[in-house]
Amino acid sequence: MLHELPLSLLVLLHATLQTLAISLPDGLASDVILEPQPLKPRLQLAPESIRSQIRASNTSANSTITSPNGTQFVWVMQDTFDHTNFFDEFAFYNGEDPTHGTVTYVDNTTAFNNSLAFISDRNTIIMKGDNTTWLPEGAYRESVRVSSKTTYTTGLFILDANRAPWGCSVWPAFWTLGNTGTWPASGEIDVIEGVHDNEHNQVTWHTMANCSLTPSADLFSGTLGTANYTNCESGGVNNLPGCGIIEWSQASYGPTFDAGGGGVFAMKWDTDGIAVWNFYRVAVPQDIINGEPDPSNWGTPVAQLAPDNCDIAKYFFNHNIIFDITFCGDWAGNDYATSGCPGTCAQRLMDPTNYNNATWDINWVKVFRRQNIPTVVSSTSEAGGQRGLLSVISLASVVYLAIALLL
Repeated sequence: MLHELPLSLLVLLHATLQTLAISLPDGLASDVILEPQPLKPRLQLAPESIRSQIRASNTSANSTITSPNGTQFVWVMQDTFDHTNFFDEFAFYNGEDPTHGTVTYVDNTTAFNNSLAFISDRNTIIMKGDNTTWLPEGAYRESVRVSSKTTYTTGLFILDANRAPWGCSVWPAFWTLGNTGTWPASGEIDVIEGVHDNEHNQVTWHTMANCSLTPSADLFSGTLGTANYTNCESGGVNNLPGCGIIEWSQASYGPTFDAGGGGVFAMKWDTDGIAVWNFYRVAVPQDIINGEPDPSNWGTPVAQLAPDNCDIAKYFFNHNIIFDITFCGDWAGNDYATSGCPGTCAQRLMDPTNYNNATWDINWVKVFRRQNIPTVVSSTSEAGGQRGLLSVISLASVVYLAIALLL
């Protein structure tokens, strides 16, 4: 039945018909849209309870969004990963760490047997580094790296986490990575990344040559990283680091993030650019809680790569979502001497108690896709009005037919 359809589909239908209605000359819209005649019982109007939900959603965060080029769209749920399916939808990686960490990434069987990956009694997703084994100096510590089986090009990616890993020698990340060509041919987006006991998350982009970040306070609230300036080119003969932005909040990474009960990170990736937001647990927007996200209501992102100096479609495509926890390596190892942590990175790696906080505790990951809303341009003349009427009847018939097929 119509009332059993997802609210997001009903909202899209409603918005489409609204757009069609306002494009007609006066008088025609009410005949076609406002007082439709049922074709048969299965295609009658939705119950008032559904129509009231649609009206409410149109005045809340689920209102249609207008992009800079004038296109109207809504964000529609594509995938949800939670305690019911996360470890079915993410694959364990057990190869060498490409960032040269002193880590042994384990397969799924080892991870589950050694309690490095499991579903908690609170129905949250736990992934962690080994915090029980004493190691001789120079040995590698076991940990987890997982990658989504689904590949994405654009989307709205939202993570709700209670805890994120931190600690001396610890280097975690929540990121997306292109799987086409040799890195970074299809790009990399680091949404959460940091080392040791840092208090500020760093968002970073890695690309091939000729992509750069626009340094404007109008685009993001964070600050440019000291090592990662505006050139997003990465690797190569000069081992370039990419472009990065450091969040201003001390609660965006490390012990303060965990102490506050975690929070929500959102990454919007579309033709308008790639932007990241971070919300404290007590300040998560209601539209995210309701499952109807609207980034246009979230204010200035903490980090953003605009399309004016970087062709987003050219540099970012075919990405998988990744969570990992590595130790020492190219960043946490090279940075260790100035981190304020005791001893050396190799010495710290020996003590399992150092890794009690090297844990991902995740409620869910949700991915939304951008659904454009069709527009109709009609003439105000009598002939134009008739053509507009035919357009409405034709498109409305298609929409209702699609719904009928779903019933």
